[in-house]
Amino acid sequence: MSRIGRMPIAIPAGVTVTIADGNVVTVKGPLGTLTEKFNERMLIKAENNELTVTRPTDEKEDRSVHGLTRALLNNMVVGVSQGFSKTLEIIGVGYKAAKVGKNVELYLGHSLCSNGKPQEKFIIAETDGITLEVNEKAVPITIVVKGINKQAVGQMAAVIRSKRPPEPYHGKGVKYADERVRRKAGKTGK
Repeated sequence: MSRIGRMPIAIPAGVTVTIADGNVVTVKGPLGTLTEKFNERMLIKAENNELTVTRPTDEKEDRSVHGLTRALLNNMVVGVSQGFSKTLEIIGVGYKAAKVGKNVELYLGHSLCSNGKPQEKFIIAETDGITLEVNEKAVPITIVVKGINKQAVGQMAAVIRSKRPPEPYHGKGVKYADERVRRKAGKTGK
C-alpha cells in the first residue's frame, strides 16, 4: 500500500466535503470552495470527520493514482481551512514593487523588451482566488501570494519569479524567501 495514500485526512470543524457521482469532490470551508474531479477507480469516503482513499486493485495505474488522489484531497481541505501562501523577495539596486489597485507593478531594471520598445515595469494582475500583498518598506521588498488553491498560488509565484530570476554573481533578482541562490565567484584581478 502507498504510505501517503492510506493515511486518513482529518476534516476540521467548519469544512464540509461532498462526494458526487463520478468522484467529483466539493470541499467548502471558511475561505472558499474547491471542486475537483478525481479518477473514478479510486474509492473516496467521508465518514467520522475523516476522508479516506482506497484503491480497488494493486495494478500499476491504481497504485500510481492512489497517493496522488490523497495528496490533492488534503491540499483542498487545507486550502479552504487555512489557505496557502508563498513569499518572494526582490533584491537589487533600483528594483521596486508597488501595489496599484488590484495589480502589482514590478520595476526590475529592464530597459528594453524583446521587440525593442521601452519597458520599465511588469504588471501582474490578481486573479480569482489569488491575492497579492506587497511590503515596500521591508528590506528586501517582499511580495506575498495567497490563495486557497495550492497549484494556482505556486504558478503565480513562479510567473512573478520568472520576470527576473536571481543571478549567481550578485544575487540580484526575484527569489523565493526560502530559496538559497548558489553564488559564483567573479573574475579575479591582477
